Amino acid sequence: QEEKIFAGKVLRLHVCTMEGAEWLEEGPEDTTVEKLKERCLKHCLPGSLEDPKTVTHHKLIHATSEKVLTDTKTVLEENIQDRDVLLLVKKRAPTLLPKMADVAAEEKRKQEQKAPDKDAILKATANLPARCVDRTVTHHNMRDFQTELRKILVSLIEVAQKLLALNPDAVELFKKANAMLDEDEEDRVDEIALRQLTEMGFPESRAVKALRLNHMSVTQAMEWLIEHADDPSVDAPLPGQAPAEAPAEGAASSAEAAAGPSSEEGGEEAKDELTEIFKKIRRKREFRPDPRAVIALMEMGFDEKEVVDALRVNNNQQNAACEWLLGDRKPSPEDLDKGIDTNSPLFQAILENPVVQLGLTNPKTLLAFEDMLENPLNSTQWMNDPETGPVMLQISRIFQTLNRT
Repeated sequence: QEEKIFAGKVLRLHVCTMEGAEWLEEGPEDTTVEKLKERCLKHCLPGSLEDPKTVTHHKLIHATSEKVLTDTKTVLEENIQDRDVLLLVKKRAPTLLPKMADVAAEEKRKQEQKAPDKDAILKATANLPARCVDRTVTHHNMRDFQTELRKILVSLIEVAQKLLALNPDAVELFKKANAMLDEDEEDRVDEIALRQLTEMGFPESRAVKALRLNHMSVTQAMEWLIEHADDPSVDAPLPGQAPAEAPAEGAASSAEAAAGPSSEEGGEEAKDELTEIFKKIRRKREFRPDPRAVIALMEMGFDEKEVVDALRVNNNQQNAACEWLLGDRKPSPEDLDKGIDTNSPLFQAILENPVVQLGLTNPKTLLAFEDMLENPLNSTQWMNDPETGPVMLQISRIFQTLNRT
């Protein structure tokens, strides 16, 4: 009777195993977790207690709190309540430590896959011949190629003009081409982009300037307008950009010259008219420097004229133009109008190429040469053209081939 009176509270616990077995286990609250675990093992694994390690290889987990119960504590000390759920789980086997031989093999494998250091590279390449590529020489060779290309274009333009002058339909062909050139791509402005900027409240003249400076990008043009909103020179015309009226006046005077007194011989009249058309095309294809590059170089203290000359010599490349201004300034702008030696092996090889010969009889090729001569940035457009692209490709290949020999 005394044991019943002074005994602890009896708890009924719901025990589950990983294999799916379930049962109720009753016991006083002062029962240790280890005793409770033994009783659970007797219920689910009869005869397993013969091995003393069986108890230590299992653990009881409180399902609600996910807490692993300590063997030396009582059920009361672990704060287990009546009707709680316990999980009987077998402990995982401890991870075996790797063997020393395996560790050594892994370290050896890592060392073999490790990239060589600087000393190892120098030692391995000590007996190899030195082949240093001078970047300045490479840049100089690229500049020589651009210079030679200009000379080649100047000479090819002369040859193309002579060939096309023999074509009885040359005047009509070039009149049509000249009419197409009346709408210069450089003067066009994306109407949709312009409308977007004007709807934001920007003046049309400023929006046009911003779009031209930012290659018709609405986002970049808007950023430029906001950045230069308080700039007093924001409405100034772009440096190096000729007024729109100048070409028109030149074209009109050329047209008057072409329509002037005619020669008695029809051939002379056609030849003069064709010459005037060539001059008119050249005037319409005057070099236009990159406005951003002009502004950036002028901010360094250079004069606008010498900045335009530098950009013309270096194909509108700002960094190269800056080096040209700070260096010996060669080649000079006057050298750009000189053609290549017509007796040189390079020019002879170009003229003997069948693709080039056929292309020189096409008026579009002459227009491409004129455009690339004054606006080198348009070279990509003509390289991708189905009519002029093959001609430019052959010229480049011949130059590269003879330059290696």
